[in-house]
Amino acid sequence: MGDAPRPRLILGSGSPRRLELLGQIGLTPDAVSPPDVDETPFSAEDPRKYCERITAAKLAAVSADADDVVLCADTTVAVGRRILGKATDADEAARFLALMSGRRHKVITAIGVRRGGRNWFRSVVSSVRLKRLTKAEISGYLSTGDWQGKAGAYAIQGPAAAFVAWMEGSHSAIVGLPLHETSNLLQSAGVRIWT
Repeated sequence: MGDAPRPRLILGSGSPRRLELLGQIGLTPDAVSPPDVDETPFSAEDPRKYCERITAAKLAAVSADADDVVLCADTTVAVGRRILGKATDADEAARFLALMSGRRHKVITAIGVRRGGRNWFRSVVSSVRLKRLTKAEISGYLSTGDWQGKAGAYAIQGPAAAFVAWMEGSHSAIVGLPLHETSNLLQSAGVRIWT
């Protein structure tokens, strides 16, 4: 008896980083379908609950056939209970970096997988401490443009890696997709990796 055919995999994200990370576990989505959801935090919303809510909203917003597997994720940076989303301009990015300078912050990535009427969710919380940043370092980093479209205005895999003094948790989750948890959820939904 032959193996059942692999279900179609839909990545509900336009992030090139998530696409690259999926490739690391041997997966290329059959479709990429970023959903359009309002990512505005509620007043005083807990950062982890916010991240999980946005992931669930993204998962619900992706159209798919009953046997398709949909994967969505959201990454949030938080200093205490303050959510640092994607900076709207260089001034806001500078404020974010100044706030994180010399102190720890949390990077939360929530993932959701859907197949038919079943949903699977996981959240991964990592900690990162940036070195104490000078105004010249912040200005130089902002000139690279790498801050654009990134939660907290930086990416650990880009030029800002030079600022990361310490981290604890999942590197791939900080980049945007925790591979251990993602591979487990996808396999629960019938998607085999490295096949």
